[in-house]
Amino acid sequence: MTRVQPRARLHSSALLRFLSEKGLVDAAVAPGEVGQQLADWLDFRHAIALQAFIGTVDDPEAPPAQARARVDATVLRQRFGQVRVALEQSIVQGTVPAPGMPRIEMPSPELEQPIDPKTAFNPFRRFCVGHQRQMDSIIRSLRAQLRSMLDKGTTPHKQLATLDAIFENVLIEREARLLGHIASNFEKRFAKALKQHMKQLTEAAQADEPAPRSETWLGPLCDDLRTALLAELDLRLQPLLGLIEALSANTLPQQ
Repeated sequence: MTRVQPRARLHSSALLRFLSEKGLVDAAVAPGEVGQQLADWLDFRHAIALQAFIGTVDDPEAPPAQARARVDATVLRQRFGQVRVALEQSIVQGTVPAPGMPRIEMPSPELEQPIDPKTAFNPFRRFCVGHQRQMDSIIRSLRAQLRSMLDKGTTPHKQLATLDAIFENVLIEREARLLGHIASNFEKRFAKALKQHMKQLTEAAQADEPAPRSETWLGPLCDDLRTALLAELDLRLQPLLGLIEALSANTLPQQ
């Protein structure tokens, strides 16, 4: 009997799938209807802005659109690609993603002795949070640039820029809160593995045997943390990619 494939969900991102596979999140929890959840996230300021925007779309009394500058989608795609590669290399290789920003390198997977369980994860938390902050700063700036360029294009382009700004304001706080759980979830996994490691250290000392190395379990965890950050990068870039794709003639008709 052929198994029916589950319907694709809007929330089924590479980041969520990866965290679910690693047991860091429970993907079995029903997410609910996207439209209803989005309505729940709107406060009165967002609702007013969205209602005002809707009132301007296809307004028969709106003044005729003036001639606007043509936006070069090729240039935007090139800039998008440059930013993506810079952030990927920063996460994987520890390079500087943009002028004026610091290098953030992965801490050594071999923990220094003596190990303090209360502070051992701090360098890895700083690695994760530091890259998240850099991604947020760089991508938010590029997103604003894209909207500025769209605002110089046709009426549909300008409307898209306005709508994107509204939804960014709606989702920014929830996005930051949810993505902030990544470091916390990895800390729980780290603490569990470290507890077992400390037990092995005690047993090795009592048996006068060589101390076990933390790299055997911490190395894979570091690799998973990089993978999670790369998946988060893809997630953060999706709105920008949507704006760039909207510049194609088949997506938004010229006016």
